[in-house]
Amino acid sequence: MKKQNRKLPSILIAAALALSLFSPVYAADREVLDKAVTDAAAYILKTVKSPAVDSVGGEWAVLGLARSGCDVPDSYYENYYRTVEKYVKERGGVLHDVKITEYSRVILGLTAAGYDAASIAGYDLTAPFEDFEKTIRQGINGPVFALIALDSGNYQNSRRDDYVSEILRHQLPDGGWSQAAGTGEGAKNQTADPDMTGMALQALAKYQSKPEVKSAIDKALSCLSKQQDANGGFSSWGSKNVESIAQVLVALCELGIPVDDSRFVKNGKTLAGCIISFQKKDGSFAHTDGGGGNSQMSSEQAFYSLVAAQRALAGKSSLYRMTDVKRRGATVPQPFGQGLPGRHKDVQAMPKVNPGKTFQDITNHKNQAAIKALAARGIITGKSETVFDPDATMTRAEFAAIVVRSLGLPEKMASPFSDISAASWYAKPVAAAYFYGIANGTSALLFTPGGTITRQEAAVMTVRAAKLCGLDTVRGDAETRDALAQFSDYRAASSWAQSPLAFCYSTGILDDGGLEIRPMEVVKRCEIAELLHRMLVQANLV
Repeated sequence: MKKQNRKLPSILIAAALALSLFSPVYAADREVLDKAVTDAAAYILKTVKSPAVDSVGGEWAVLGLARSGCDVPDSYYENYYRTVEKYVKERGGVLHDVKITEYSRVILGLTAAGYDAASIAGYDLTAPFEDFEKTIRQGINGPVFALIALDSGNYQNSRRDDYVSEILRHQLPDGGWSQAAGTGEGAKNQTADPDMTGMALQALAKYQSKPEVKSAIDKALSCLSKQQDANGGFSSWGSKNVESIAQVLVALCELGIPVDDSRFVKNGKTLAGCIISFQKKDGSFAHTDGGGGNSQMSSEQAFYSLVAAQRALAGKSSLYRMTDVKRRGATVPQPFGQGLPGRHKDVQAMPKVNPGKTFQDITNHKNQAAIKALAARGIITGKSETVFDPDATMTRAEFAAIVVRSLGLPEKMASPFSDISAASWYAKPVAAAYFYGIANGTSALLFTPGGTITRQEAAVMTVRAAKLCGLDTVRGDAETRDALAQFSDYRAASSWAQSPLAFCYSTGILDDGGLEIRPMEVVKRCEIAELLHRMLVQANLV
């Protein structure tokens, strides 16, 4: 009888323990990943009941859900399609004059949901990517997301090689990319950002058969591996955050690299396991490892990154390679103007009472369409039957009245303000605006009805109205920073107005094509018409 080797069981146990630590997404821990995806999907469905055309509560939620294989009603995607189709029609097929990534994001949402982004309301949303100069105007983000969007559905485009070359041209000496990625002498002092590096790798993934691309990818992976911290995470903009980790995880999956690749396992912790550590009990994800930050933006990005990992482990096509998606019909019934499911019970669409109503002084005005749309519904009136006076200012009482009318809210009889006479024409609409939380006074007892409205005040009241309409108006610190940092004067905005301004800019309710917010500037009648009309479009009330 041979002597029993007593060391062998202990060696096997040690090996098993090492393997279990090595990858928290295999064996029993694969169930942890599946549960994280299921819980996150439930959270997304709960918080994004009606996806909008937006970077939060919009396309990224649709992408994650559609690629997760979770049980989502077809009506969810059909409603999203209707929202996009109307949005595209309202803008004549032009989603943004500067931000080409607006097209990329919508293309990804539509393609994931099963729709042909090259044929939406008579417009080809992929066509702008033929304009190379326009696409790169937004910086490295432009060509990166142009490729990701075009390749998601194998859309036709002649500039793919140009975009690959443009991305490679901006690679930094350390092997990665950054939002401000430059070329020449200026690039020497720049450090790679894990978010941007991850996204650049996602774009290059389908082109790694090219030697120059393969070489660039290898350098970038080495850079990211060095940047990864001891707990498997990444930091960007001074804090360890889930979005940075998510983008790197998606990159690995797009490249076909195993999620437990040894280069990206630190102290037994993988990217997927690190992301799951950010998840909260309700299925959402924190922005930072300390539990802070906006959970909606973080949740959507973390969710779709875990979906990417789940698909990779199941041997399915990657998150952005959507040739496996079953196409839906190109046309869907369009019950526009019915509002959103989560709106206040008193909010209702205003019917057209003056079809075709217009004014002599708005011909060819840039806000003409918005003014006419509101005038047709009796929401806004002119200074006379023929004169609108678009550049004039508007009083606080007038603004309160048109916001109340725009939502079809019933007027109220009394307000707490001593400077509003019960006999004044605006007494009831101001009382309604106060009752529904749209407008507060300038003090506890004063409303100052004849005072003017600043741009930031208009944004705040519009956001309060949008919340009544069922729109998700919450914007956390991280998203507020991202939305406002592009403006040179964003610090001039009052702290109480920054999140509402971020919502308005991120949803397109306010045009972000300018260089300044001008928060304290008095807003014009034409600007108010545009602001409210865009909000009503988002709320599906026109």
